[in-house]
Amino acid sequence: MDSSQKSSGASAAAGNGGIIQTDDAAEDQKQNLNQVINSIQKTLGLLHQLYLTVSSFNVASQLPLLQRLYISNPSFAMDSYVLKHPCFRNAVVTELDTMQRLSENCNIQVPMEVLNLIDDGKNPDEFTRDVLNGCIAKNQITKGKTDAFKLASLEERITRANFRDTR
Repeated sequence: MDSSQKSSGASAAAGNGGIIQTDDAAEDQKQNLNQVINSIQKTLGLLHQLYLTVSSFNVASQLPLLQRLYISNPSFAMDSYVLKHPCFRNAVVTELDTMQRLSENCNIQVPMEVLNLIDDGKNPDEFTRDVLNGCIAKNQITKGKTDAFKLASLEERITRANFRDTR
């Protein structure tokens, strides 16, 4: 796609509410979102590994636990220097930091109602269902009003026509 095609596509998009979004921008947003999703999945995997290590803890598993807690790269040898050195961070903390950095490139807005449902331990799909049911109900009300106006307009035309005929 050459620059003239891009500019014509952008000007056509500007007519749609003033929002200009090229295919490249949409692709970048999709890639950013996929990076955040991958980071979330990696964090969940790290938390699962940590859970398995902690839940089956015994003295023999102390070294793997310490490696998972303190070192983001388990190939380093464990000694007191490594544990005290500030540049060696927990793999979970490192991944959360990466997730935070990647999420700055994503512009996703989640309604507070969805977050409240998740906090209450409910399925966020309930919010979507409720919103759709509300839209359907409002649509039916609006349809009823338009049908009433059409009927009133038809009655008015019939009355006018009858009134003209009686003159």
